[in-house]
Amino acid sequence: MAGFVRRVVTGHDRNGKAIVISDGLAPTVKTNPLLPGHRSTDIWKTHAAPVPIFATEVDPTPGPRTLHPPPQGTVIRIAEIAPESEKIRNLTPEQAREFFKASRNEAASTYERGGRHPMMHRTETIDYAVVLDGEITLLLDDEDVQLKTGDVVIQRGTNHAWSNRSGKPVRMLYILIDGRFAPELAALFKAGSGH
Repeated sequence: MAGFVRRVVTGHDRNGKAIVISDGLAPTVKTNPLLPGHRSTDIWKTHAAPVPIFATEVDPTPGPRTLHPPPQGTVIRIAEIAPESEKIRNLTPEQAREFFKASRNEAASTYERGGRHPMMHRTETIDYAVVLDGEITLLLDDEDVQLKTGDVVIQRGTNHAWSNRSGKPVRMLYILIDGRFAPELAALFKAGSGH
């Protein structure tokens, strides 16, 4: 599938002068048949903190899509989310887990029969989510938050889903940062008292 986001990557020539290494459509676009009309592209990934900076670098985005950034890493991703269909709202817990399994994080799915939304999930990340264009609803365990163009969410490892109820496509920017649950939160989730 052709890219949909222009990505300019800078670097250094052999004299240390700033240059453009690549300029074109971001090559790694992912889709999933369970979410027709949804596509996302990983713009860049890092695999350490602090991030080693080289003069040039091999593109870190190809390969299987992962929901979670690498350990001590980050991902910047832009997604287009189609209006939510009846098909999405009627996914079974098994189908929801299959969606997350395709992103190499089946355990992120928190949806059970009678649950709030099939795309409910939790990751050990801090996510900066920016609505670039459109309107979307952030679902948490017991509340909905309506978001519009320009709104920013700081998602801190919470159980959540994104629901496009607007009738129009939405474009989102996500910056995912690897994290770890504090021991008291991790204990709640293991005990099953946290969603």
